[in-house]
Amino acid sequence: MADIQGSYDDLFTAVPGALAALLDEGDAGGSVAVFVDGRPVVDVWGGFTDADRTIPWQRDTIVNVWSVTKTMTALCALVLADRGELDLAAPVARYWPEFAAAGKEKVLVRHLLAHTAGLPDWDGPVAELYDWTSATARLAAQAPQWEPGSEAGYHSLTQGFLVGEVVRRITGRTLGAFFADEVAGPLGADFHIGLPAEHDHRVALTIPPQSRDDGYAASAPASGATPAGTPIRVRDGNSAAWRRAQIPAANGLGNARSVALVQSVMACGGSVRGSRLLSQAGCDRAREEQFHGDDRVLGMPMRWGLGYGLFGDTYGWGGWGGSLVMIDPDARMAVAYVTHQMREPADDNRGLEIVTAAYDGLSGLRA
Repeated sequence: MADIQGSYDDLFTAVPGALAALLDEGDAGGSVAVFVDGRPVVDVWGGFTDADRTIPWQRDTIVNVWSVTKTMTALCALVLADRGELDLAAPVARYWPEFAAAGKEKVLVRHLLAHTAGLPDWDGPVAELYDWTSATARLAAQAPQWEPGSEAGYHSLTQGFLVGEVVRRITGRTLGAFFADEVAGPLGADFHIGLPAEHDHRVALTIPPQSRDDGYAASAPASGATPAGTPIRVRDGNSAAWRRAQIPAANGLGNARSVALVQSVMACGGSVRGSRLLSQAGCDRAREEQFHGDDRVLGMPMRWGLGYGLFGDTYGWGGWGGSLVMIDPDARMAVAYVTHQMREPADDNRGLEIVTAAYDGLSGLRA
C-alpha cells in the first residue's frame, strides 16, 4: 500500500485508506483534508509531485485545482454581499457600466454566479487570459448567447473574470488581492489566485491522463465533447504565465488543507479559527437555488446556487483533473481532495470516493 503522510483521527481511517488506494491504482500524488467544526480531522498526502515519481509530495505541496477556484471566488462575492457592498439582485452594469453593451443591461450579479448570464465561452487567445484588462473588456463587449437568467451553461473560464471584475469595481482590488487580504490572510490558508514566483518550487505540475500528452485539452465533464471557444490545454495550465495571472475560475493553487479550511467558513456559519468572514445568513445564500434543469454546456441536469453546485443538502464543486470540495453545513464538515494526476472524466470518481470515506468517519464521530 502507498505510504501516506500526515495525521487523522482514528474514526476517519477510511480517508487515508482511500487516498492510498488511488495511489496504488496508479495516481502520482495528491492530498486530502476533512474539517469538522472548523478543525482538521484528516490532513494527509502521499505520492510524488513529478511524473517520473522521484520527488515526494510534501506537506506544503500545492497544485492547480482548476475549477475548485470558483468556490473561492464565490466566497469573495458572498462576503461583499454580506457586508452590504454588493447587491446580488442588481444589474452587473450598476458596478461595471461598460458591461451593459450588446444587450446585457438586464444581466444580474446573481446570473454571473449561477452560470445563467449567457457568456459561457472564452473566444479570445489563451494569452489574453493573462491580461485582466483585455479579458474583461472582451467579455463586456460580448452579446449573451441566451436570455440571461433563462438557461444555465457552465461558464468554465469566464465566470471568474465576470465576478472578479465586479469585485474589483467595488473594492478597488483584484479578486486575488481581495481573497488574500480578506479570506486567506485571516484564516492562514495557503491558497493563491495569482501565484508569486517564490512559490513555484512547491507546485506539482498537472499530469495528463495515461496515453495523453500536455496538449490534452479541457472538455465537458459529462459528454466528453470539447466546448465551444478556445480550448485550454494541460501545457497552458502548467506555464508560469498561467500561475502569475489571475484567472479566478480556474487557476487557484493550494492543497487540500487550504481548500477545506477556507470552505469550512461556509460549513460553520461564517466563522472559523476565531475569524468571522460572514454571517450565517450570508452563508445560507450560497444554497439559494438559481437554476434547476439541464446545463447546456455540461450536458447534464444541474442545480446551481450562488457560485456553487447544489447536491442534495450539500454543495461545492470540482475541477478539471479531479480536485473537489464538498461542504455539508448540517454536519459542519468540509471535504477537499486535490491532485495533479488527471484521469479521463468518464472514469473519474475519485472525489466521490474520498467524500464517501469521510462520511464513514463522520457517522462514527456522531454516534
